[in-house]
Amino acid sequence: MTTVQTATGAAQTMVLNMGPQHPSTHGVLRVLLELDGETVVKAVPDLGYLHTGIEKTCEAKTYSQAITLTDRIDYLAPLSNNLGYCLAVEKLLDLQVPKRAQYIRVLLTEMTRIASHLVWLGTHAIDLGAMSVFLYCFREREEILKIFEMVAGQRMMTSYFRIGGLALEPPTGWLKAVERFVNMMPGRIDEYEDLLTRNRIWLSRTQGIGCISAEDAVALSMTGPTLRAAGLAYDNRKLFPYSSYEEFDFAVPVRTEADCYARYMIRVAEMRESVKIIRQAMAKIPAEGPIKAEAPGIVPPQREKMKTEMEALIYHFKIFTEGFSPAPGEAYVTIESPRGELGVFVASDGSPKPLRVHFRTPSFVNLQALPKLAEGRLIADVVACIGTIDIVLGEVDR
Repeated sequence: MTTVQTATGAAQTMVLNMGPQHPSTHGVLRVLLELDGETVVKAVPDLGYLHTGIEKTCEAKTYSQAITLTDRIDYLAPLSNNLGYCLAVEKLLDLQVPKRAQYIRVLLTEMTRIASHLVWLGTHAIDLGAMSVFLYCFREREEILKIFEMVAGQRMMTSYFRIGGLALEPPTGWLKAVERFVNMMPGRIDEYEDLLTRNRIWLSRTQGIGCISAEDAVALSMTGPTLRAAGLAYDNRKLFPYSSYEEFDFAVPVRTEADCYARYMIRVAEMRESVKIIRQAMAKIPAEGPIKAEAPGIVPPQREKMKTEMEALIYHFKIFTEGFSPAPGEAYVTIESPRGELGVFVASDGSPKPLRVHFRTPSFVNLQALPKLAEGRLIADVVACIGTIDIVLGEVDR
């Protein structure tokens, strides 16, 4: 117990540990809360309970082997991590990725965005007492994971994007599965809104809670839906286009209330925009064409160009294990992940393994805003604030 001076005189406060084993911290996050009764006087996030050392592990792998590690940073958006890392290495190598591969990358990363937002919405609704929304959201997420499994052979840790393009030619009929999903999804988003958007309990738990000014959001380097809910239309897909995003027509949802409700509405609107982008990508993807850059010794050729299946497997294994050696240099690339700006820095010293790999992860940066959002609010509001930041602890501690 500590004594602090308040407007009404001296009062005792209590320090309470929220986490690291707490379902509403969305992972092993510890928050030290100094409380005056039920009111938060001070909130201090304490990190490091899920430290994996992924960045340093990448430096002990070849450039291609490191792709599998990127899946595990933000484990709810593995394809976004794959894309950011591959783009950085491709920039280092000055590789041009075929358009067909670029469009497929866009389609799959937008499906990843929807899948991530569905996990966020379902778990955030549970945090605030709405159980049924979780079941609705995971119903649709399951359809996305089925498509990922069809394309990559994995539901979550896909490692499907590779340096120079894609790992495999997508299977016959995969676009039919995507078409069924995008035809179904708008109606399902309507269902989520029917349950929550005008729900009196949801409004009372989110409106006016966890507010932050645009100036503070910028000063804290916030990005993604948390920044756009404060009125700034900052989106890397628009401002710094990559993988042909400049060819796609979509809006950047913005609100100005900058509270938990605004962050909810931004993510709902983003799911609708992602459906639009996926439809455009389906129309753009050519029926035939290369899915990998022409770069012998760096990018394995498509298997149909090899004499036998065994020859193709040996070639792939050799590049994966022995690697390739880019010229010494550095590259930095930013993309728009579901949580905000994901930056990837790669440095080469001319060896088959990167000299340095660093990820600028949005969860880590956005989490520093928690004290601004939570201080002066009730303990129950801390749960709403953490939820609407949408942190993934694998990204925070990495």
